[in-house]
Amino acid sequence: MWNEKNLFTGCVDVPLTNKGVEEAIEAGKRIRHLPIDVVYISALIRSQMTAMLALTEHHCKKVPIIIHNETEQAKLWSQIYSEGTEMQSVPVIKAWQLNERMYGELQGYNKQETAERCGKEQVYKWRRSYDAQPPNGESLEMCLRRAVTYFKEQVEPQLSGGKNVMVVAHANSLRSILMYLDKLTAEEVIHLELSTGVPMLYIYKGNQFIRKGSPLGSMEAGVYAYTESLALYKQNLLDEVLDEVSL
Repeated sequence: MWNEKNLFTGCVDVPLTNKGVEEAIEAGKRIRHLPIDVVYISALIRSQMTAMLALTEHHCKKVPIIIHNETEQAKLWSQIYSEGTEMQSVPVIKAWQLNERMYGELQGYNKQETAERCGKEQVYKWRRSYDAQPPNGESLEMCLRRAVTYFKEQVEPQLSGGKNVMVVAHANSLRSILMYLDKLTAEEVIHLELSTGVPMLYIYKGNQFIRKGSPLGSMEAGVYAYTESLALYKQNLLDEVLDEVSL
């Protein structure tokens, strides 16, 4: 809703617009036949709404259950005692480490007015550079450290164990993870743009991540866009890998 008002949102907990709800449902339709064993979301409501709405479209009809491990009492009170019911559930794990980049003292301000007050170049630097921090906020580099560390420590073990994982997060935390998955440089990642509501599919095989792209049903030309030359280069590399690996 703050994007719609052109406000810096960051870690302020703002919900989806009606368009965001529609995009989440459409995203769910695109992945409805992909197996999902566990879901990771951020601590922000827009991530949680997106995940839950998408999962209403899944063919398995399992119920997504948010796991509460904050305290021993929370664990006890939310415990499922029926083994049969638990088997018909999908665990959903909240992690603040997947939150959007914290924009510090810019949060809540209008982006255009901020550019007029601080200068377009300064605002562009805060928003798009790799290591520049907004006042008392996070740089993309800082967001990357927490998001990628969490991904390595919590998500990769699930993949190694044969689980199919869905991650629902935010533009900058996802850009950070994609920098790790696609081995992007700091210069490449600042040109990385994500399409909202468009799922991205990676195959984890032999401790390597292979981007397969967007599942069938996507109307997008590409799952995400680099500069045109970089996109072509990366796609050619991917095509070579897919020729050698049976998916």
